[in-house]
Amino acid sequence: MRDTAAGDAPDTPGQQYGGGHGIIGGMPAGPDAATAADSPASRAPALSAVLRAPLSRRAGREVAYLLLGSLLGLAGALPVLVLLALGFAFVVTLVGSVVGLLLTVAALGLALGLGSLHRRLAGSLLGEHVPAPHRPAAHTGPGLFARLDARLRDGTAWRHVSYVLAKLPLSLIGLYAVQWWVVGLINLTAPLRWAVFGQGTHGMLLLTPLPFGGSPTAHSFAGSLLGVVMGLATLLVAPWFTRLVVLTDRWLLRALLGPGELAARVRDLEETRALAVDDSVALLRRVERDLHDGAQVRLVALALGLDMVKTKLADESTLDLDAVRRLVDGAHRNATEALTELRDLARGIHPPVLDEGLAQALETLTARSTLPVELTVDVPERPSPAIESIAYFCTAELLTNVIKHSGATRATVSAVGSPGGGLRLRVGDDGHGGAEAGTGSGLTGLAQRVRTVDGSLEIRSPAGGPTMITVDLPPRA
Repeated sequence: MRDTAAGDAPDTPGQQYGGGHGIIGGMPAGPDAATAADSPASRAPALSAVLRAPLSRRAGREVAYLLLGSLLGLAGALPVLVLLALGFAFVVTLVGSVVGLLLTVAALGLALGLGSLHRRLAGSLLGEHVPAPHRPAAHTGPGLFARLDARLRDGTAWRHVSYVLAKLPLSLIGLYAVQWWVVGLINLTAPLRWAVFGQGTHGMLLLTPLPFGGSPTAHSFAGSLLGVVMGLATLLVAPWFTRLVVLTDRWLLRALLGPGELAARVRDLEETRALAVDDSVALLRRVERDLHDGAQVRLVALALGLDMVKTKLADESTLDLDAVRRLVDGAHRNATEALTELRDLARGIHPPVLDEGLAQALETLTARSTLPVELTVDVPERPSPAIESIAYFCTAELLTNVIKHSGATRATVSAVGSPGGGLRLRVGDDGHGGAEAGTGSGLTGLAQRVRTVDGSLEIRSPAGGPTMITVDLPPRA
C-alpha cells in the first residue's frame, strides 16, 4: 500500500469511458459489518418487508402470473401429451408411421406456440423478458419427408416440449399457491360471516391451506376471530410461497424457452467480436487523426524550415546568420514537439512502462495523479499483455473521472489476482457517488471494452458515495 499525490493527472490516452460521477464505493466489511447486520435497525426493514409483502405490487403480479400461467400450462400440456402419445403410437406401426410423424410435428408446433405465450406472459407480468431462441430453417430440402425430418430435428421445439411437460406439475403447485391467498382472504371474513350467517348446524368451518390436519370449526363469535388470525398468518406466508414457485418457473423459462447455452455463447462472441473490431477501427482513426493534426504538421513545418535554411545558405553574398539561427531554432522546436507528440501517441497505444509489469505501470500511473491514491497490487501470476493493457487503461480512465467529476478527496486502486488466475481491478473514491452506466455514459463504453475479453464490470455508487467500480478480467484474452 502506498499514498501518492503530486504531478500531473494520470495519462488517459484514447477514448474517455468514465461518466460524470464518482467511481468507486466500498461496502461495510469486518466485525463492524456483522454487528450492523445483526442490529435492531437492520432487522426493522426486514420485518417491515415481510409485513408489507402481501400488499406489494410484486405479489399481485406474481399471483396473476401463477393463476394465468397455471391455467395455460394445464390447458396446453394436455393436447401436447395427447398428440405426442398418438404420434409415438402410430410411429411404431408400419401403416401409420407418416400419420404419427405428422402428429408429432403438430405437437412440436403447439409447444412452440405455447412457449411464445408463456414468454409474453412472463414479460408483461414479471418483467422477465426471455429472448426468442434462434430456430433453423423450416426445411432443408424438397419433399414432405425432408420437411418432417427438419421439424423433428429442431432442438428448440423439443426444449419447448420439455417446458410444457415440466409446466404441468408446476401448474398444479402454482394453483395450490394461489389457494393460499384465497383461503387467507376467506378466513379474514370469518367474523362477518358469523354475524351474517351464524354458526350453522355444526359450527362455522375455518379453512386451512394445508393438505393435512383438517379444518377447525368456530362455535362462537370469539372463535371466529381465530379465523382472522389464521387468515393473517396465511397471507403472510403466501407471498413467499408464491415467489418460490415463480422463481422456479423463471429458471425453467430461461433454461428451456430462451436461447440455448451454445447459441447464447455464439451470440455473445459475435457481439464482442463486433465490439473489438469497432474499438480497433476507432483506435486506428484516432491514431490517423493525431498523426495528421499533430506530428505530421510539425514535420511539414520542419521540412519547410530546413528548406528555407538551405536556400539562405546557398547565397553566401546575402547570408544573414541571425535569420538562419531563427530558422534553425524553429526547426529544432518543431522536431522536439513532433517527437513529444509521437511519444505520447505511442504511449496511448502501448505504454512502455507495461513492459516492466502491471505493478510498475500502475505505480507510475498513480504517482502522476493530482489526487492522493492508495495503491495495492498483489498479482502472483502475470496476466497476458492484452489483459495488462486493458487493466492499465481502465485504471487511467477511471482515475481521470475521479479527478474531474467525483469531488473526491482521495482514491483507492487495487489489482489482485482472482481465483483461476484472473485479475480483479478495483478503483474507488470518497466522492458524491451516483455513477451509473447508461445511454451516453462513458462507463458503458468501458464495460464494452472489458466485455471483449469476457470480462465484467460492476458499479456500486449510491447517492452521496462512496463509489466502487470492480473490473474482473480473465488471465488471457
